[in-house]
Formats: sequence, structure tokens, C-alpha cells
Amino acid sequence: MRTLFTILLTILFTSKIFGTPQIPDKIIYNGKEYRLLHNTPMENYFKKYPDKNPQKGNIPLLTGLWRGYVATFEIKGNQLYLKDIEVPTEGCIDNKSYYGLSWKSVLNEIFPNTKLVKIDWMTGLLILPTGEIVEHEQRYGDYPTYENYILLEIDKGILKKEKQVGHKEYEEFKENSVMLFCKWTEKAIIFTL
Repeated sequence: MRTLFTILLTILFTSKIFGTPQIPDKIIYNGKEYRLLHNTPMENYFKKYPDKNPQKGNIPLLTGLWRGYVATFEIKGNQLYLKDIEVPTEGCIDNKSYYGLSWKSVLNEIFPNTKLVKIDWMTGLLILPTGEIVEHEQRYGDYPTYENYILLEIDKGILKKEKQVGHKEYEEFKENSVMLFCKWTEKAIIFTL
């Protein structure tokens, strides 16, 4: 029993050391590119169509990119679209590119002859950090804390609401999200602002 207790304590206290924040997807909103935190809208699509998942290809394994790709989204006319999907390439170190990696677009392999793909299956909250980083401390698999956040409420791919919050309000939101901002449904959590 004592050994089990020691193992559990070791895992709890060292998880912070081994957790790697994931390279986030990107989103273009009001003409500006942002990181997209805590949400990967393409994962539900790839669960339904696993043969289209670019992770199945021959790409380098990165601890900060378990899903194997970075998607770029754009909101145009209140509709969420997929603009591109990129994968890191072999020999991928390039200090001038996104996260120091070289990237290759695979959008046409997944959606042939398409420039923008309507994302009508996504319902939830998109979180866009803005401003400077105010706290570098990272919890297991989490990102640093930014000055401000833009929260976008999406319902079946349609932008319903936008709310801008400071970092303290966002931290409170994360801690109380189930009680304050969520309604449970049979299929998904629908966040409301």
C-alpha cells in the first residue's frame, strides 16, 4: 500500500514536468491570425472518417503534436471554415516557420479541389488568446496565461456570440466552466457566453 501511495504521489508531482503543451490549431478572425486553444475542431471529423486523417501518413512524431497536423480555420460571414491542414515534414527543423518546423499542406489530399471547407459539425467554444503572456507557469498539457482572450460561441459552424475577457476572468471561467458556461446535451457540451 505504501508503494502504491508513493507511486501516486510521484505521478502527481512530476506530471507538470512531463506534460507537453500541444501545438495549437490556428484561426483567422476579423482578418487577424490567432492560436486556437483547447479545441481541435477537425478531430470529430477524423473520428467519423479515420481514413482521411493525415496522422495516418508518414510524418515525424512530435511530443507537442500528437494529432499529427495543424489546421487553420477562418470565420467569414459568421461561418466557420477550414482553410488549410498542414503536417510537419521530414527534416522539419526550420527556424523561420511556425514553431520552428517546415510544413506541407495536405488539404487537397483530404478535400480534393476545395479551398474552404464549411465546418458545420462543430458546436462549442473557440478560445483565442491575445496580448502578451502574463504567466509562464504551465500545468500539465496546458498553455501559458495570456493578457486577454476572445471567446467565440459556435453552433453547428455558425458564430453566435463573441466575448472578450481578461486573464483573471478567463481563469475563473476555466475553473467554473461546467457550472457557469455549459449546458449538457446528449451529444456535446454547448458552451454559452
